[in-house]
Amino acid sequence: MELVWATKDFVIAGHSYPGFPILLMDTMESCVPANDFIRHYLLRGAMGSKKSWPSIGRALYDFFSFLNAHNLDWHDVDRGEEKALVAAYRDYSKDECGLRNSTIRQRLHYICRFYEYALKQGWVERLPFGYEERTVKRGTSYLAHVDGRGNKGLVNDVMPRKKKELPKFLTLAEAKQLIKGTTNPHHRMMIKLGLHTGLRREEIATFPLAYIYDPDKTSSRERNLRIHLDPNDGHGMLTKGNKARDIYVTRRFLSELHRYVIQTRGERSAISRSEQKPVFLNQFGEPFADDGKCIGRIIRNIGKTLNIKVHPHMLRHTYATHTLVTLQGNSSGIEPLVFLQRQLGHNSIQSTIIYTHLINELADDAVLAYDDELNDDVESA
Repeated sequence: MELVWATKDFVIAGHSYPGFPILLMDTMESCVPANDFIRHYLLRGAMGSKKSWPSIGRALYDFFSFLNAHNLDWHDVDRGEEKALVAAYRDYSKDECGLRNSTIRQRLHYICRFYEYALKQGWVERLPFGYEERTVKRGTSYLAHVDGRGNKGLVNDVMPRKKKELPKFLTLAEAKQLIKGTTNPHHRMMIKLGLHTGLRREEIATFPLAYIYDPDKTSSRERNLRIHLDPNDGHGMLTKGNKARDIYVTRRFLSELHRYVIQTRGERSAISRSEQKPVFLNQFGEPFADDGKCIGRIIRNIGKTLNIKVHPHMLRHTYATHTLVTLQGNSSGIEPLVFLQRQLGHNSIQSTIIYTHLINELADDAVLAYDDELNDDVESA
C-alpha cells in the first residue's frame, strides 16, 4: 500500500487539486474504494480546507495497510464472534503502535465515514460498528447523534472516550512577561497581535499589510475599530474554512501596529526584491511559509527562555478567556459569547462556550480591562 500526493495535473470536474491524497495498492493500481470515497468527501465540500487532506489520506492509508498486514478484507464486516475490523484497528493503534487517543479518534472518524459511504453504495451490508448512549455535548463531532434527552446521545461505540481537557491559557502576568521578554521587535509584535485579537497562527502569518492604517488620520473617533478579514479580497489573508469575518482592535493597538509597519518592518521588507503582502516577514524578507509553522517554533522558543510554556494557539485561548471575563463584567449590552464567537470565527457557539469553564481559574485582577493590562508598562519594552 502506498500513499501519494497528486500534482497540479490531477483534475476533478475541471479543477486542479495538487496535494490531493491518492492510495495505491502494492501493484501500483488504485485502491478504488478508498479513492472513490475521498473524491466524494472532497466534492461534497466536507474537506473545504486543504489541511484535512493529509489527515484523511494518512487515516485510510494506515487502515488499509493494517488490513493488508493482517490478511484482512475490508468487506468482512460479518466476522462472527471475532472483533470487528474497526475495533481491531483501534486496539492495534493503541496497544501496538502507542498512538494517542486524539490521533486514533481522528483516524477512526474518517474510517467510519468511509464505511458509512460504503453502506450507501451497497459495498457492504452493514456497518462494522454500532452506537451506544453516552453523555455528550451538543455540537460534538465524531459520529455523535444527540437526541432530545438533555445531553444524552448515541455515539459510535468504537470511538475512544474523549478526555475532558480545557484549553491552556496565560495569566495576565505571564502574557505581560512574554511581551516584555521578547527582544526581537518582529516577534514581539506577532505575539501582541495574537494576544490582542485571538487570531490563529496562519491568520497571524498572512495578516495583510493592506489592513493597517493610521487611525488618527481617519474621521472615526471610536475606541474599537473594525477590520474585515476577507480571504477573497486579493490581499492574501488566510482564514479557517476560507470564511470572511470582522474583528475589532483597539485604536491604541492599531496605532502601535501602524508604527511597527512604518518604523520597524521596513528593515525586513527591504531585503526582498518585491513587495510582500503580509505584515510579518521572516529574516529573508519573505512571507512565512507552511501556514506560519515557523511562527510556532519562534513563540515556543521564546517561551522556553522565559520558562513559560506557550504556543500560538495558547495566545488565542488567552485572548478569549480574558476578554470573556472583561465583557461579562461590563454593562454595555454586548452578548459576550456571541461577540467572542464572531471575533474568533467559530462556526458554532459550542466551541466558544468552553471558555466559560476557564474563568474560575483566573486571578482576581483578571477582571481589569484586558487591553489596558497588556499595554501597561510594555510600550517602553
